[in-house]
Amino acid sequence: MIILVLVYLTNKILWGKNMLKKLILLFFIFAFNMNAQNKVFPYDYKQVTLDNGLSVVLIPMNSPGLASYYTIVRTGSRDEVEEGKTGFAHFFEHMMFRGTEKYPGPVRDSIVTSLGADGNAYTTDDRTVYYLSFAAEDMERIMELESDRFQFLKYSEQDFQTEAGAVYGEYRKNITNPFMVLFETLHSTAFDKHTYRHTTMGFVEDIKIMPQQFEFSKKFFNMFYRPDNIVLLIVGDIDTDKTLEMVKQYYGNWKSGYVQPDIPLEPKQNGLREKEVKFQGRTLPLIVISHKGDAFDINNKDIFAASLFEDLAFGETSEIYKKLVLNEQKVQFVSADFGFNRDPGLLSVYSMIKNENDIDYVKNEINSTLEKYKTELVDSKKLNDLKKRMKYSFLMNLDSPSSVASALPTYLTYVPDMKIIDQMFEVIDTITPEDIKNAVNKYFGEEQRTIVTLKGGM
Repeated sequence: MIILVLVYLTNKILWGKNMLKKLILLFFIFAFNMNAQNKVFPYDYKQVTLDNGLSVVLIPMNSPGLASYYTIVRTGSRDEVEEGKTGFAHFFEHMMFRGTEKYPGPVRDSIVTSLGADGNAYTTDDRTVYYLSFAAEDMERIMELESDRFQFLKYSEQDFQTEAGAVYGEYRKNITNPFMVLFETLHSTAFDKHTYRHTTMGFVEDIKIMPQQFEFSKKFFNMFYRPDNIVLLIVGDIDTDKTLEMVKQYYGNWKSGYVQPDIPLEPKQNGLREKEVKFQGRTLPLIVISHKGDAFDINNKDIFAASLFEDLAFGETSEIYKKLVLNEQKVQFVSADFGFNRDPGLLSVYSMIKNENDIDYVKNEINSTLEKYKTELVDSKKLNDLKKRMKYSFLMNLDSPSSVASALPTYLTYVPDMKIIDQMFEVIDTITPEDIKNAVNKYFGEEQRTIVTLKGGM
């Protein structure tokens, strides 16, 4: 059994102080027995699936008086399959604050403020997440409010049109950012059929006509905001048995009915795609070089090997970073995102270039780095050091209810089971330099490459 005395003392003495993040490293002084040696997630938890399909994860912490409450809707922009109706996952991030018949938006906001709670929401390709942090003694009041809005959201057509207009305003603001333009162009170029072709904001043509989609908005809500498509994650100063009974009381009558949408498969890419886009404003040139990856699958070692390769090949200690950023100073940055997606997504390398004349040079340097590791092995010591840093980094960010809760939605979207965390680190521990070379050869071929270049227009 893992000894948590150090964790308890750290939280007891230094709760709320910055020193806690440093002392959290003491997690690694755990005494493991043979049965627990692969356990990384340091807290006990209780997880239950209600009869209506709602997944409930409860994580008690020694966090005196504090709690966090996350509602993870396993729907994002990937689920927007109907033509002309993109952007609705993000749209409901806004609409969910409109309130219900029992608690209209202003009333709900007033109660949340009076409780000193802090909350917000965000949308990605794969999920929409709503969260609150508050005093644990207010748990039942918060649960009443949250369960009410997820089951009984109410808004008028005028409310809908007002919010749809606000979303278009948000899009117009975002499109003044060159990174948004780059990202939007990348996805529409790299994908032909799959719904990753549009960003979470949606296609601008669809956003413009969104005010006319009032009836569809109700259909969207009834399709996706169902208990069997949601993970309820509660972390902090809680009694798990009492909290679970409360969850059953407030969520137990919610009717299931989620149906997985028929998301189109992306056909295999069979050749290099390149696109140049002109940004209507001043900016240094930006490039992104992307390749198609695989969907998240705990049994697919290659996706974890690629994730490790991201840091080894393009992190701040990598050869290309030292060359382009520090020594030659040709770029503002070079970085990679070889993250995970629910469906096969993109493995991307980004760079902002100081001089337009160096664009081709930087592209060649990035492609040469990818080619290099198709035949060469990464340094085994650097790989092992990276694995340790990943664990340290993960644990250092588990020092409060809000930080624990915020670390989990990505993985609970893919697999609504807390075992996925330890399973993931177990797989990562097995990755070898040969595994990384295999992954590089699998994913980074020119035939599945998309390159987008953005240049300023002024």
